[in-house]
Amino acid sequence: MATFTQPPSNFHPSVSGRDHAVIMGGSSGLGLATAQRLAASGMQVTITGRGRERLEAARASIGGDASAIELDACDAGAVRVFFENLGRFDHLVLALGSGRGFGPFATLDLGEVLGGFEAKAMPHLLCAQAALATICSDGSITFVTAVSAQMASPGTVGLAAINGALSCAVPVLAAELRPLRVNAVSPGVVATPWWDFLPADQREAAFASFAAKTPVGRVGASDDLAKAIAFLIDDSFMTGHVMVCDGGLRLAA
Repeated sequence: MATFTQPPSNFHPSVSGRDHAVIMGGSSGLGLATAQRLAASGMQVTITGRGRERLEAARASIGGDASAIELDACDAGAVRVFFENLGRFDHLVLALGSGRGFGPFATLDLGEVLGGFEAKAMPHLLCAQAALATICSDGSITFVTAVSAQMASPGTVGLAAINGALSCAVPVLAAELRPLRVNAVSPGVVATPWWDFLPADQREAAFASFAAKTPVGRVGASDDLAKAIAFLIDDSFMTGHVMVCDGGLRLAA
C-alpha cells in the first residue's frame, strides 16, 4: 500500500536562486545529517521517510523551510507521484538502508539476500529512474552503498552482493545519464539507528571492536558521511565515483 502523503503546507517546490536537494531516507542517521548540512549551506531541502512522527521531528531539527513527506521508497506508484508533484529539483540523495542478507554463506538464507535487494538496491534504482523526468540535467544523484562491497569480511557476502550491485551501477549510470552526475558514498561502520537491532551493551561492544580495527581509531559519525555527500554534490567535476568513507576499515580486513 502506498504511504505517500500529499506535500504539507510548508512544502516549496522551487525557491528562486537556491538549489533544491531531495534526501530519500532523510528522517534519521546519515540521511538526516546530510539534510542538516545541505540546509545549513543554504540549499532548499526535502526529506522523505516512512514514519510520520520521526519525519516531523527531523524536519524541525533541520529548520528553515525544509519539507518532510511520508513516502515508502519501495512503492513504485507512490514514488512516481512524489516526483510528479515535486517538480524541478537539483540533487537526489538516496540514503535507503537495509541490514538484510547478513550471515555466513554456508547457512545464509538466500531469501534474506533477495529481500535485501528488494529493500535497498531496487528502491535506489526505482527512485533514481523516477527522478529523471524532473531532476535538472546539471544536477546530481548520490547513492549510499556500504563498504561491504569493497572489503572481504566473512559473513557479509549478502551485503556485499547488494551494495556491490549498486556500486557497479554508478559508473554505468554516470556515462548513460550525462551530463547528470551520478556518484555514491560507501560508508564503513557508522553510529546510526541502523545498529539499533542490537541491545545497547552489545552495540557499544561492537563499536569498540570496530574502532580498534579502524586506522582512525573510531567508528564513523553521521556527519562524516554528510560531509562526503555534500562534497560530491558540490563538485561538478565528480561523476561515476564511489567514494569510500570508512576510516580505513577496509584496510583491516
